[in-house]
Amino acid sequence: MSSEQKAAAEAADTTEAVVGPRPSRLTYAAVLAALEGLALVAGGLWMVVLGISGDASDRQQGISLGITLLVLALLPLLAARGLLLRRGWSRGPAVITQLMALPVAYSLLKADSMAVPAGIALAVVAVVALVLLVNPATTRALGIRGPGRSE
Repeated sequence: MSSEQKAAAEAADTTEAVVGPRPSRLTYAAVLAALEGLALVAGGLWMVVLGISGDASDRQQGISLGITLLVLALLPLLAARGLLLRRGWSRGPAVITQLMALPVAYSLLKADSMAVPAGIALAVVAVVALVLLVNPATTRALGIRGPGRSE
């Protein structure tokens, strides 16, 4: 496929979604996804630093967990960018991120520690983001049609 064909395919992919202003719900969903991604980046960097500065027995585990968190941060960050650019594909990764956040929030809520407020915050963010992502205005803005709709 030539570069001209690729550009035409991308333009066709976004033509329907770009009509009209971006709904605020879509912007809010993108911001929440970006915040989750940034939190994963911060946690990943923190774990890498702890792994490097920790004792030798925990070094490998800390660095591995940190790198894993950094890689996982790509999903919500790419989804947030796609939502802001009104790409239809971006809703899937954004929804997956929220669905992955819910069990994490539950496990934080079950802890008897300072993790409970973090679990509450994560659960609220995930539920609010899911509601925003499945909203009909968001769906229309992304150019997503339901099954059997040929609009």
